Amino acid sequence: MYTKESIETFLQNQGRLFDEEVAASYEEAEEFLEDCMAMELKTLKEVRAYFDESGADISGMTDEELEDASEVFRLPSGGYLVVEG
Repeated sequence: MYTKESIETFLQNQGRLFDEEVAASYEEAEEFLEDCMAMELKTLKEVRAYFDESGADISGMTDEELEDASEVFRLPSGGYLVVEG
């Protein structure tokens, strides 16, 4: 369901969202992303639309602030993984 890139990015950077490690392996990271229904999105515009639809108040956030949000993981290919813990 999730790309290898998303799973590895989350596994390596989960500390920016959680104080303690929630996944120690690739498989655990994949399962965690499935459990919390993380979203892979292609553009920051899609990330903004996702948060708008979920009712989050991001109206005053710049694109840079949105990209720096702890739940938003920038993927090496340029897309985004949104993980709401």
